[in-house]
Amino acid sequence: MRKKLIAANWKMFKTADETFAFMQTLLREVSGHNRDEIVVCPPFVDIPTAVQAARLSNVHIGAQNMFWEKEGAYTGETSAQMLLAAGCTHVIIGHSERRQYFGETDDTVNKKLIAALDAGLVPIVCIGEVSQERESGLTEDVLRRQCTGAFRTISGDRVAPIVVAYEPVWAIGTGKTATPAIAADAHRVIRTEAAKAFGPVAAENMRILYGGSVKPDNAKALMSQSEIDGALVGGASLDPKSFTAIVKY
Repeated sequence: MRKKLIAANWKMFKTADETFAFMQTLLREVSGHNRDEIVVCPPFVDIPTAVQAARLSNVHIGAQNMFWEKEGAYTGETSAQMLLAAGCTHVIIGHSERRQYFGETDDTVNKKLIAALDAGLVPIVCIGEVSQERESGLTEDVLRRQCTGAFRTISGDRVAPIVVAYEPVWAIGTGKTATPAIAADAHRVIRTEAAKAFGPVAAENMRILYGGSVKPDNAKALMSQSEIDGALVGGASLDPKSFTAIVKY
């Protein structure tokens, strides 16, 4: 059985002091909760604080982005090796906001995914369609293209750590949520593409998360779908009580 993963993506929120306060509350609330894998992804500057707070706990710390080179003249970028050294275990790759605002493409997502695997990080690869694509009936085409681009040149023996997060862009921060059935249908498309790329066994073992206005009041219905293996949580992860309620769906 695939262990569900519940990840908090704080985006550009919280100072170091706010991070410490959040972690203190969260760790009390989820102490002993081992049913699910719990990950918190703060901004880069807050990672050391989060890692220190989470030491010897059941909460992992991830990053929201990374660059594909190990080092070099890439002002403002952070490598997978730097994230590992800082104490990260996970990294989000290809979030829709990275694609929308910072020009990320299926090609750069593939490069980052390969670099994360090389370094030993658990990559959470984000894919999903925008509102216009859904309304035009292109959702499956978009998901297939993004999966094909992300998985390109990766061999089946390396796929085990990969986590995919389906995030319908029209549901992010809008209050709209894909129904559990819509989300499950999208997840089946993704798993089919994973089977084409890596084989049926690897695809069956791959965790596919849902992200898009996940909240305490819809988490249980979403998580009850057999195809949904966890959640990538945005706004509702900024409050430790709210995030705890999602973790304990």
